[in-house]
Amino acid sequence: MQEDINQEIPESGKMPVLFIGHGSPLNIILKNSYTESLVRLGNDLPKPKALMVVSAHWLTNGTSVTCNEKPKQIYDFYGFPRELYQVKDSSSGSSDIARLTSGIVRKVQVRCSNDWGLDHASWAVLKHMYPQADIPVFEMRLDYSFNEWHPKMIQYHYDLASELGELRRKGVLIIGSGNIVHNLRMLDFRNIDAKPFDWAVEFDEKVKSNLLSGNHTDLIDYRNMGRNAPFAVPTLDHYLPMIYAIALHEKDDRLEFVHEGFQYGSISMRSFRIG
Repeated sequence: MQEDINQEIPESGKMPVLFIGHGSPLNIILKNSYTESLVRLGNDLPKPKALMVVSAHWLTNGTSVTCNEKPKQIYDFYGFPRELYQVKDSSSGSSDIARLTSGIVRKVQVRCSNDWGLDHASWAVLKHMYPQADIPVFEMRLDYSFNEWHPKMIQYHYDLASELGELRRKGVLIIGSGNIVHNLRMLDFRNIDAKPFDWAVEFDEKVKSNLLSGNHTDLIDYRNMGRNAPFAVPTLDHYLPMIYAIALHEKDDRLEFVHEGFQYGSISMRSFRIG
């Protein structure tokens, strides 16, 4: 079966890799510098054969990919304006390429799942990048069975992600969707444009510097980046999608930032493209 899938999906040139800071669900209906950057990005990228989103919002034991041909749209947020729940996504799935993913990863068993769909880490971003919803999409689930911070745990995800490079050569655009700085307890809920906290800016700038220098060691062991690291990354769910993106950075790839900024004072919207 694996050989058959490989024959059906020929290599088509190496696609870029993205990390997108997705922030508040309100961005689904807002027009701002962040959402405009997503529109530009969608226009600038070569058209992919499929999209794989590593989602900060699909967390459980083990690693899976969605194999639904028609993934359900998941409104995984509460208490927001009614307008958000009326936004519809008609994206199809990509079961063949999802199954291919389960075959190329050797580090762990990647299972096919029909129990999930597309959460807002996916469709809220893709709504701006690909409003026609004409590109198949599938998600990868983060193994969150050992979610306490430890560099060996983050290294585990980095090593797993590094095996996904073949997908880039099959025409798949891989998107890590999370946030580098993501502290919900410190949010200024009243103001999406609130002045960012100094500790948040400091950590975000250190991450920026390490991304540009290719210092993945400190990004993996991120608590080496100063005393503010536990405030900036109190949980790993939104940080890990960035680890998946940088693990796919190859020697000939250029990294560029497609958006920089903060929302609510404690959420970094930094987004970047590799390749």
